[in-house]
Amino acid sequence: MTVTKKQLADHLLDTLGLAARDSKSLVEVFFDTIRQTLASGEEVKLSNFGAFEIKEKRARPGRNPKNGQPVEIAARRVVTFHASPKLKEECNGERG
Repeated sequence: MTVTKKQLADHLLDTLGLAARDSKSLVEVFFDTIRQTLASGEEVKLSNFGAFEIKEKRARPGRNPKNGQPVEIAARRVVTFHASPKLKEECNGERG
């Protein structure tokens, strides 16, 4: 199952008693802040959850899978995520 932003907002609505508009705004602001922080080149660390960071990928040779012709894969920035040890434990059923 995939968790959507709407489901997160609904969860805030149910657990914290926030108004629907406020819970939706909170979720939007949270993700906007993460996006802006990453776009500026900074790392985002969430305690007991993990860290998001931007990695610079250099240009490299590749191959077009349709016709086998060599192509240049452009340099780009990618987002990576590293789970915290606590998150890894919970995902593996090792709650303590």
